[in-house]
Amino acid sequence: MVVATVRALKYHGDMDLKELTTPSLSRVDVGFDNLRKHIENLQLYGVPVVVAVNSFPTDTDEEINLIANRCSELGVKVARADHWAKGGAGAETLAKLVAEAAEEKSTFKFLYPDEMPLLEKVETIAKKIYGADKITVDKKTSEKFGHLEKLGFGKFPICVAKTQYSLSADPTLRCRPSGFDVPIRDVKVSAGAGFVVVLTGEIMTMPGLSKSPAAERIDIDATGQITGLF
Repeated sequence: MVVATVRALKYHGDMDLKELTTPSLSRVDVGFDNLRKHIENLQLYGVPVVVAVNSFPTDTDEEINLIANRCSELGVKVARADHWAKGGAGAETLAKLVAEAAEEKSTFKFLYPDEMPLLEKVETIAKKIYGADKITVDKKTSEKFGHLEKLGFGKFPICVAKTQYSLSADPTLRCRPSGFDVPIRDVKVSAGAGFVVVLTGEIMTMPGLSKSPAAERIDIDATGQITGLF
């Protein structure tokens, strides 16, 4: 299941962050190319795909319908999810589609075999999932990959630490970028979890908080009315 929002598609349609609540069919349509790539990525694994559109009060029916129509053109099932407002009833349609998809025949396959060298695994992810031309890695980092393989971690799958704002490692490249490289900055092993973790671009692996946490906007008045939750 791919979870999408109208806001995210407007963002990838090159809309200013401050304007994401403003209706814009054209921006949603342009930004859909990003969602299309995510759908294609899941299809690489040979499984049926369902798209969940998490709705916001500022979304219009026309914007939701545009996404549904584009998904239909790709042969992908889609449902609007309003569970944040309606509880379980708001996700009932989505749940039924997911249950139906789970019963469909699939030809699941992994993106790469365990035996593939670590750097080749990384390059496979970069090219097939992100749409990159190639990866770039310096000699020191390349030697780290070789060292991990000598230590017996060569069959581990790859976990990539990368910006969430782009398919590339550059957060300014929105929608579905092309003609880019993925710079590999470092690599380490998470032996307990069973992953080789690759760091790309300027990504930090420590968790971070928003400059304006939601807690700052939540309040309760004298009558017990809570505001700022949504």
